[in-house]
Amino acid sequence: MAAQKTISFAYDSNLEVVTKDHQKLLLASSGNIELGRPDKIRVARTGGFADVEMLFDGKTLTLLGKNHNLYTQMEVPGTVEHLVDELREKLHKPVPGADLLLPNVYNELIADVVNVKDLGSGVIGGTECDHLAFRNKDVDWQIWIAQGDHPYPCRYVVTANKVDQAPQYSIQIRDWKAGADAAADDFAFNNATGAKKTDIEELKDIDELPAHFVKGGGQ
Repeated sequence: MAAQKTISFAYDSNLEVVTKDHQKLLLASSGNIELGRPDKIRVARTGGFADVEMLFDGKTLTLLGKNHNLYTQMEVPGTVEHLVDELREKLHKPVPGADLLLPNVYNELIADVVNVKDLGSGVIGGTECDHLAFRNKDVDWQIWIAQGDHPYPCRYVVTANKVDQAPQYSIQIRDWKAGADAAADDFAFNNATGAKKTDIEELKDIDELPAHFVKGGGQ
């Protein structure tokens, strides 16, 4: 994966939320990602609460809330890796499956791993995969990698084992394309719908966890 300059795929993600009464709720979204290394990415995500698109052209980050026809922009010059860190650490808006998109993906995933299990084969979306499970100090995670001459991640599951009831986040990948098969797109923002520009604080419900879910207090 790290060697591929262009990657595109569709995905289905599930974010598990645990209420104060220990009821588990699953929030489902779907979308697609186009990546042009080192500094371009487009992410679209549609769920029950939001229809969002993120574009980055190496200089400007655009977040578009399609359901409200609002957008915001900020200057974040640098690589996709830098953008992922900025979104995660400063804006608290992680990119779906971000660990799988980084150029040093192996080093990022294997850091602090204390236990590894080879669970043999599994089948994801009709594709036979190698199934591996890992544990580090904060989370458990599993990955299913397509077998054959062109391996790619088919499913990635992270379990927060330090959190009560161990909620999970999972992303399942389909329509994987890389290299010449994943033609680079125009990553600049084209305001085709006449969306109104606003501050990021006014751009509501662009996360996988909707605003009416209160952290620490259930729904």
